[in-house]
Amino acid sequence: MGRILVVDDEPNMRRILASNLRLDKHQVTEAVGVEEARRSLATNDFDAVFTDQRMPDGDGLEVLAATREADPTVAVVFLTAVASIELAVESMRQGAFDFLTKPFQPEVIRATARRACENTNLRRENVLLKDTVVRLEGTSEIYGESPAMLDVREKIARVAATNATVLITGETGTGKELVARAIHRNSARANKPFIALNCAAFTETLLESELFGHEKGAFTGADRPRQGLFEAAHEGTLFLDEAGEMSPAAQAKLLRVLVDGQVLRVGSTKARIVEVRVLVATHRDLQQRVKEGSFREDLYYRLAVVPIHIPPLRERREDIPGICELLSRQVAAELGMRVRTIRPDTIQHLQDYSFPGNIRELRNLIERAYILSSAEELGPESFPVARPTESVPAQDLKPGNGKVSLPVAPNQLPPSFDLSAFLDATEKELIVKTLATTKGAQAEAARRLGLSRSALAYKLTKYGIRGTSD
Repeated sequence: MGRILVVDDEPNMRRILASNLRLDKHQVTEAVGVEEARRSLATNDFDAVFTDQRMPDGDGLEVLAATREADPTVAVVFLTAVASIELAVESMRQGAFDFLTKPFQPEVIRATARRACENTNLRRENVLLKDTVVRLEGTSEIYGESPAMLDVREKIARVAATNATVLITGETGTGKELVARAIHRNSARANKPFIALNCAAFTETLLESELFGHEKGAFTGADRPRQGLFEAAHEGTLFLDEAGEMSPAAQAKLLRVLVDGQVLRVGSTKARIVEVRVLVATHRDLQQRVKEGSFREDLYYRLAVVPIHIPPLRERREDIPGICELLSRQVAAELGMRVRTIRPDTIQHLQDYSFPGNIRELRNLIERAYILSSAEELGPESFPVARPTESVPAQDLKPGNGKVSLPVAPNQLPPSFDLSAFLDATEKELIVKTLATTKGAQAEAARRLGLSRSALAYKLTKYGIRGTSD
């Protein structure tokens, strides 16, 4: 049983068609021509449309076009007294489901109606399946059955349908960009651009140019006008990672965009209107930076309309077995290898590790194990980097608590002791060792040291340290 629209300018033909279709309990709506059909399509949902080809105010191809505009899944059947190969070919080319010639047998009409409605239902199920796949694709790596991750996924589902600005917080490697992409994929902007930018990777001038664009001659090297990412992301989503590293000038411009949707290119006095959803992420405590005066309070409240915090992996160790299985399959597919089994004792071994690099580090370990190990089952020996956590309590690292080990007792310091030189040497050594553990990744080293990217860059220059840029 379906809902069928019959379009024909001949009253007797409409009556005969409707009567036959109602024998199978179809709900039938009649239209005398193209315009009435358009009105019915605009206000009703149909499972099939039967249309005459020649009518005083148009033809069946116009009804087909109107149907496809209203709902592309609806099957359209052509009925015509004058059959021609050209008409049949053209109607099928434009998406018609079937083509019948008058006069017709009642059983043929009824059978065609059943097949048309079934076809529409199948196409609608296919669309729903594709939509589900897209949604799952956007959250496939946001795995976790821990209460904290269930809360993250619930917030993604709730906020995706809105245009609210979202502040995504969490340590490096927890998957902040994955959350941003999941929000975009599940939003009405899914078919529009998604553009991501790491704010910590640019100097102040270059960041403003990247975000807002610039005019020719705005600064040295600006030899032609350039569109910024806000303009490029018009009607889509712009994801700003490490937004806590933005300069005061860039913060002021970002606030203006969020307040009135106006972008001012560097070197221009003409504002451009953009309609962009902004998602931001940071590993820093923006509230603390507000208190310190390094981040605008008004901007913070604009950004943190909906906060989503991603917990570090060490706080949801119960998720590690499932994440390992998921990452193992992904790595195997990318490397073109068979999926390996990760032994239970290996999972326990990994659960005992603190994972300062979070899921990104876990994925790196699994990929390395796939490449270097020939075993079908990956044991703890395949993960030599992972070791049980031996961390110092955070409170023991705070200055002034009397728990810092000194190289010598204060009363044993030599008369020529140079405190400044000692502190510089100690700081340099700590930075060098931290860069070694992060394989030269400056953003991660800055996070571990509690520094901004610009502060770390200054110290690298000060001590002549060569570090690999991110």
